Amino acid sequence: MLPAAHRSLSRSFIRRLSTETNNASHIEQLPPSPPPRQRTRFSPGPRPVQSASSLSPSTQALPYLPPHFGRNQVLSVPDSTRALLEEITNSFNAPIRYAFAYGSGVFRQEGYPAKGPVPLLDFVFAVNHPSHWHSINLHQNPSHYPLHARAFGSSFISKVQDVSPGVWFNAYVPVSGVMIKYGVTAVDNLCSDLLAWNTLYLSGRMHKPIRIIKDDARVRLTQQVNLVSALRVALLTLPENFEETVLFERVAQFSYRGDPRMKLMAENPGKIGNIVRAQGPQFRELYQRLANSLPGVHWASRFSQDSSAKARAALVRKLPATLLGQIESHYISLYSEPSFDSDPSAFWLKVGAEETLPRTIDKELSSIVRWPATVQSLKGIVSAGVGKSIRYGATKVGKWWSSQ
Repeated sequence: MLPAAHRSLSRSFIRRLSTETNNASHIEQLPPSPPPRQRTRFSPGPRPVQSASSLSPSTQALPYLPPHFGRNQVLSVPDSTRALLEEITNSFNAPIRYAFAYGSGVFRQEGYPAKGPVPLLDFVFAVNHPSHWHSINLHQNPSHYPLHARAFGSSFISKVQDVSPGVWFNAYVPVSGVMIKYGVTAVDNLCSDLLAWNTLYLSGRMHKPIRIIKDDARVRLTQQVNLVSALRVALLTLPENFEETVLFERVAQFSYRGDPRMKLMAENPGKIGNIVRAQGPQFRELYQRLANSLPGVHWASRFSQDSSAKARAALVRKLPATLLGQIESHYISLYSEPSFDSDPSAFWLKVGAEETLPRTIDKELSSIVRWPATVQSLKGIVSAGVGKSIRYGATKVGKWWSSQ
């Protein structure tokens, strides 16, 4: 059963978000799940799947989600890459509810040779019960974890994972002849960040092209909300007319706002441009139909939007809860009239007319990202161990140096 906040998404909202999928002529279908492994004490079999027709509307989690909802999220990759990603994900005995791969090993980026060794492959696995998941994975893949994590066990690992932004990473793990890094998070944590932008750690990564390997209806719905939120924030910080690459660069940079690695030579400063220049078609697939469904927005060869105070106020009021709350607090502290409590509509109309709004949004995005990104960098020493952390940091510094 979904949490109440997630169930509150109205049927009309779901139908509106799905409009862009109904007119598309083609979607790559995700591969069927592999046959279940033999049930063991460490790899319990899944519960039988009930057909939608056998469930009453009151017991269906997402009874009105159309079958092709969110088809813009299913981005194509070469068959060899798809097979490799599926092989790696299916090699884990612990049950994974939603999985995606991202980064230069999946979608090409400028600055990487077209031919050569496969870069480190990055994955995120969303699971129902992290402690149970790590218990199974420790039994199957103890070498994925540093010695101290193996000694303290799955309860310790899940407690470290719970610390914001709620991800545990195992890095430099050899699987299927390649080196991978995979993060484990709870499905609830992922969906919460996609809806509210609590940390922008996972939701920010999912603003950029990803390859879904294992899909889930609840995550697909909340990811569609996340993509629309990214569009609204970008529009509020951009002029009335601009090129589509400007939009792509803007949404790609949200998760880097306030990230300490950008100031500590631990990330390539040209990374955003490298991503956008090589992945324009994927960004277009993710966002174009969604953007054209927003009021006052037109996306053809160039981008145009209604930049009136009324239109901008409407965008602001639909921002993710964390960002909206910070913007609201900022302007409440500045305005004596109109009062937010006495006349919310007039208050937001005044905010929509503010020339300072783009700068305020950038500032508040940085404040959301800064602390979780810093904590996760420190958690890497615990989850990966000192040796792998030094290796990973040295690789990042090397990329920064080569970009100069």
